[in-house]
Amino acid sequence: MKRNLLYLFAAALLTLTGVACTEEPLSDISVIQDSQREENEFDRWITAHYTIPYNIEYKYRMEDIESDMNYNLIPADYIKAKQLALLTIHLCLGAYDEVTGSRAFIAENFPKMIHVIGSPAVRNDGSIVLGTAEGGQKISLYSTNYLRLDSIQFLNYWYFHTMHHEFGHILNQKKPYSADFKALSAKDYRSDSWISLAVNEDDALKLGFITAYASSEPGEDFVELISVYVTETQEQWEERLRKAMPDNPDDEINGKDLIEAKFEIVYNYMLDSWNIDLTALRETVQQRQATINTLDFNF
Repeated sequence: MKRNLLYLFAAALLTLTGVACTEEPLSDISVIQDSQREENEFDRWITAHYTIPYNIEYKYRMEDIESDMNYNLIPADYIKAKQLALLTIHLCLGAYDEVTGSRAFIAENFPKMIHVIGSPAVRNDGSIVLGTAEGGQKISLYSTNYLRLDSIQFLNYWYFHTMHHEFGHILNQKKPYSADFKALSAKDYRSDSWISLAVNEDDALKLGFITAYASSEPGEDFVELISVYVTETQEQWEERLRKAMPDNPDDEINGKDLIEAKFEIVYNYMLDSWNIDLTALRETVQQRQATINTLDFNF
């Protein structure tokens, strides 16, 4: 009986296999459907102000494929995402347009996607990632839901210092800077110890780094000089240089001299490689910072 049942099972299996392999006409309608969404006024605004003039996608709807799965993240608030979209043009993209005389520089060199995320990205050690740039193609900005319009210091710290910083990395990838820069503080870079040892800003300045994060490695040092110089006033820059002066004239390291020597390389790199005068760019950014209260965010 058992053998007969086995034979019957085998026969049934062959029958099912035969049915499964029977050729039937295939439908021309895919069973995999793209997600559909209705375009809103903000989407049309993005097309007119990002996609058409710059070929940049401003992505505010959170998608897992575009997000870093190492962090617990939430989407950007719709109103905050709109505010950041307009501020990004006003304080960053438009500033470069004004200095270069056209939109071509941004259209050719800026990442093709700006991805804004509602929450901060918090590492296991408690440090917060303000933004990332990936392969020159995408800038991700975090903490959008905390955006405030009443403080340029807040906006620079959370968003625009980061944006100029990450854009600097992308420019460096396209056109490398001189090895002379790396040699100036070669023995003082600390890798990730700036986090674990809590290197403070004053100590970093004394060592010749414009910020504590700049002390992590030469590439970060280079772009921190760009982003700090562009987003801060001349008075703030001079205050950093004052703090960088050695307490004792006989000290082996003069932080002020080191920062100025590094900045000369940075300034010449931007001018010679990209025809960007950083002083003119900073003046333009500062003028635009002073007119944020004139922007109409009700679009």
